[in-house]
Amino acid sequence: MLHKWKAYCLNFTLNFDSNAIMEYINAFIDAFWGMVNWTWRSITFDVPWYNNYFWGLIVISLLVWALEIMFPWRKNQKIIRKDFWLDAFYMFFNFFIFAIFINGFYRLSELGFSEIGIKINSLTLIDVNQLPTWAALLIFFVILDFVQWFTHVLLHKVPAFWQFHKVHHSVKEMGFAAHLRFHWMENILYKPLKTLGVMVLGGFEPEQAYIVHFVAIAIGHFNHANLKITWGPLKYIFNNPVMHLYHHAYHLPKGSYGVNFGISLSLWDYLFGTHHIPEDSGTIELGFEGDDKFPKDFIGQNLYGFKREK
Repeated sequence: MLHKWKAYCLNFTLNFDSNAIMEYINAFIDAFWGMVNWTWRSITFDVPWYNNYFWGLIVISLLVWALEIMFPWRKNQKIIRKDFWLDAFYMFFNFFIFAIFINGFYRLSELGFSEIGIKINSLTLIDVNQLPTWAALLIFFVILDFVQWFTHVLLHKVPAFWQFHKVHHSVKEMGFAAHLRFHWMENILYKPLKTLGVMVLGGFEPEQAYIVHFVAIAIGHFNHANLKITWGPLKYIFNNPVMHLYHHAYHLPKGSYGVNFGISLSLWDYLFGTHHIPEDSGTIELGFEGDDKFPKDFIGQNLYGFKREK
């Protein structure tokens, strides 16, 4: 049996087109350096302002932080709260540093799927390309948000995924930067399902997608901010800091694996009965059972999910 397997591997290697190998290698390198170049150009203001995700993130962060300072919900919480700088590092690591390293692998996966006949328009269920731009963007936003809500539920419900998601729930004091404190493996888990969402829309990736991106970042920052905002009647549509605080609660409803999973929209939690807002004092304990033994540093937190639980 072993000899047959070796022979199969040898035959595959000899027959595999060397040009195909070089195509994959070049695609990986091009994607990697393309992201490096794009990030550097963003830092140096060499891309249009509406596509400048680097400075866009900084501007949104400073604006929401200023609101936290002027109108704090938990008035005894310090401006430079617990783990503020750790969360600030997570923001830039997850959005830029990790994006640079993973971009080449995303490009390889695209080529791999293309080789077996799966392309961006293979699963089209809704063709939004014929709609007005505003309508197409709205559908794009809603579909992707639902995909992220569903993925978020899985992060809590699947034990192996929860081990990685604990990083986000290790926050003990909420602030805007806690939005992007998450394990890099979550990018690996979210990306395929978000890509599936794009494929359902016929591969719709508009030039105006920066609008969706910045709106999602702003809402996410507000959801984690030290601000008491509920959006009034719109709370049944949009997520908010009061609702999301209970997502991070140490004490969850009995028998629950989590509540308030909404990313930008609270709509899904109300539709599927996963909403829970018992009061709005903002003084609840945050975290999860056993978080006193959870690593406090970036490296320890990012290695934790790969270890077997005793």
